[in-house]
Amino acid sequence: MQFRNLLLTAASVSAVATGAMADQSGPGAEIGELIVTGDPLGRSNREVASSVAVVRGEDLDHRRQSTLGETLTGLPGVNSDTFGGGASRPVIRGQTAPRVKVLTDGSALMDASEVSPDHAVSGEPLLLDGVEILRGPSALLYGGGAIGGAVNLIDRKIPTAIPRDGFEGVAEVRLGSADNERAGVAGATGGAGNFALRLEAAGRRADDYEVPDWPEDTLDGSFNRSRTATLGLSWIGGRGYLGAAYTQQDSRYGLPGHSHEYEDCHPHGSSLHCGGHDHDDHDDHEHEHEHGEDAPPVVDLRSKRVDVRGELREPFAGVERIRLRGGYTDYAHDEIEDGAVATTFTNKGYDARLEVLHAPLGALRGVIGVQAARSDFAALGEESFIPKSRTKSAAIFLLEEYELGDWRLEGALRQEWQDARAVGRPDADHRPFSASAAASWSFAPGYVASLAVARSQRAPSAQELYARGVHLATNTYEIGDAALDVETANSVELSLKKTQGATTFAASAYRYGYDGYVFARTLDQHEDFRLIRYSQADATFTGVEGEVRQRFAPGLSATLFGDYVGARFDDGGDLPRIPAGRLGLRGDVEQGAWSGSLEYVRVFEQEKIAAFETRTPGYDMVNGTLAYDVEAGGFASQVFVRGTNLLDEKALNHASFIADLAPLRGRNFALGLRTRF
Repeated sequence: MQFRNLLLTAASVSAVATGAMADQSGPGAEIGELIVTGDPLGRSNREVASSVAVVRGEDLDHRRQSTLGETLTGLPGVNSDTFGGGASRPVIRGQTAPRVKVLTDGSALMDASEVSPDHAVSGEPLLLDGVEILRGPSALLYGGGAIGGAVNLIDRKIPTAIPRDGFEGVAEVRLGSADNERAGVAGATGGAGNFALRLEAAGRRADDYEVPDWPEDTLDGSFNRSRTATLGLSWIGGRGYLGAAYTQQDSRYGLPGHSHEYEDCHPHGSSLHCGGHDHDDHDDHEHEHEHGEDAPPVVDLRSKRVDVRGELREPFAGVERIRLRGGYTDYAHDEIEDGAVATTFTNKGYDARLEVLHAPLGALRGVIGVQAARSDFAALGEESFIPKSRTKSAAIFLLEEYELGDWRLEGALRQEWQDARAVGRPDADHRPFSASAAASWSFAPGYVASLAVARSQRAPSAQELYARGVHLATNTYEIGDAALDVETANSVELSLKKTQGATTFAASAYRYGYDGYVFARTLDQHEDFRLIRYSQADATFTGVEGEVRQRFAPGLSATLFGDYVGARFDDGGDLPRIPAGRLGLRGDVEQGAWSGSLEYVRVFEQEKIAAFETRTPGYDMVNGTLAYDVEAGGFASQVFVRGTNLLDEKALNHASFIADLAPLRGRNFALGLRTRF
């Protein structure tokens, strides 16, 4: 208890007790201006009207976890739907797949993560050079799958320039205490003449992680093993480049909380029948889960991907740039139970995107583009709740921006065509159309106010259209509906930023009104198992997010940050798995080669729950980082230690399907060494 109180006190006062040291004489720090790669106009994070978060450099180095969702959790408006140590997807403003799209430098990252929370996102955090989170209208150009937001992964697998000295690289090793993690990554780029070659590899081995106040010392089935390797080659000229890369990933991780107790459940009309159980009386009693009775299932994942990227600047009069992004993925994973393959999921497909940036017409800049994609998805075996399906889509989009003094005005349009087919099921064709408009006003030096409105549409996914069967990861029997219509979101977002001076901040308030929101309607329930049918109803998401940073002196600052989102059906009732509100305080210090931070985050109790959910209690999270920079022999290195959940609290993530069965990791210390050469 003394250790807990000491950490809480230190985290709270470290950011505010130095107010007497505030430097009032200088202009203070400025928010860094970073180019948003996922923006077709190549604008900075200051210039984009809607909310964009960019994570790069040391911040990303210290944040890295074994999954993408965990890596990004803690950014304002971003959570994750954790599923043990092997899988977690980003949750943006209360929404995740299929409304949040994960991209790799603008091209869709095809795997099976959109189908289920226990399926890992195939991007490897150790190999990322940056991450961009696009929210609101800024994500509109990536289609209906990004109606809730887009996560753009930035990497170096395809070189875009010849290294200055002909060669450059990076290497990192790290160790973790809570799960005995051992991880390493190395990448190097070499070039001569017009050609550049990229080689990179990453590996991770982590055991079941420790959980406080749990029947066992560790969470059974939370281990994670992964290996990823990439070979990339580019031709680079004076006006652009063209390159390709091949990436292969092999991963093996456990599935905690996976139970076969309900695998014989099946529907009788709109009622659920589970063996000989009689559930005419729908009690709200909690079902007792036995921990550790059976070995958890294991996912054995294999992903092979080819990426193609190119850019040509000023190809002819009237065109400033042409950019190509494309990828082909051959993905498969086996779910292994008792040593035998129970279910195999496969996804083969491509995504191609071409953007043409026209030359400025006075103060008007814009881009027009086309996109095409295909996905052939199949699930074979005991848990094949989705029939073999094929989804094809095509789209054309337009974005224009006009500068008028202190004002920036922008508008965007996107028309899609999606055709879905499944064995033995009706065909489903949809024509989603999306449009947005935004205005930003630089009303004073360093201040920007923005207003963005959008009407975005999303076609139902193959799972929502065609599912029929037991889905044990979510404890449901799913029934799709091929007659589902497009989902329409009418959104408005108001943002205010201050990017210069000793005090800087960014804050947003938003509202998404959905017409025909697709959701899993519960038809019947037996204990923890539900019979669901994908249906549509109107719903509204409302929230706020932001942070304010105060620079007290060179190398000394404090940041207050937080977020909240609420989601309700218009005819009454809360939506499930909406993350709880958060409020945090962080102190940052830099002195010579040393740097460090200490943060305290209060995650509040989630009381607004759907009918079948239980409340999750609030908890306190204290994290800290200490780093030391070393330069010697032409190498720039950093040694760092990061501690998370320093209070060793039992923390339940309300956004997780298995919140009560798989708490978050306990106290963990990660020791790392990163070298650039």
